[in-house]
Amino acid sequence: MRWDEIDDSLCSLARTLGVIGDRWTLLVLREAFLGTRRYDEFQRNLGAAPHIVAARLKKLVAHKVLEKRRYQDRPPRHEYRLTERGHELYPALIALIGWGEKWLKSAQGPATIRTHKGCNHRLHAVTTCAACGEAVTARDVKAVLTPRFAAERARRAAAGNAGA
Repeated sequence: MRWDEIDDSLCSLARTLGVIGDRWTLLVLREAFLGTRRYDEFQRNLGAAPHIVAARLKKLVAHKVLEKRRYQDRPPRHEYRLTERGHELYPALIALIGWGEKWLKSAQGPATIRTHKGCNHRLHAVTTCAACGEAVTARDVKAVLTPRFAAERARRAAAGNAGA
């Protein structure tokens, strides 16, 4: 699959990566979850080139992950706020952070300590079954391709083999 075709896939992961699947976008989201709201704060905290920050913010607004809100009229100034869609990405970011803290540990320790406001204990991502509440890992899950996705994959494989 070519990168410019990823948004058209039946695969939810592929379509999600079309929106948030690059390092700068994930770091913009990290900043949003840390409370960063204004363009200059994103720019300063990330240290990325201005056009990169602007493009990622624009894309996240276009996909309704962030909302651009005016906070000042003269001169016009805006801030970026997480939408419901944006807030629902939190478990995915926490899972990625947890994986990094386990497998790519920094000698200086973690960048943030996340605790549950209710009980003040450290937060760790756990995937659970919605029906029984049991914690599950990849070894506990059976994934079956839908016929339409199996056909999409077969078409992609055939197109790739045609050029070989």
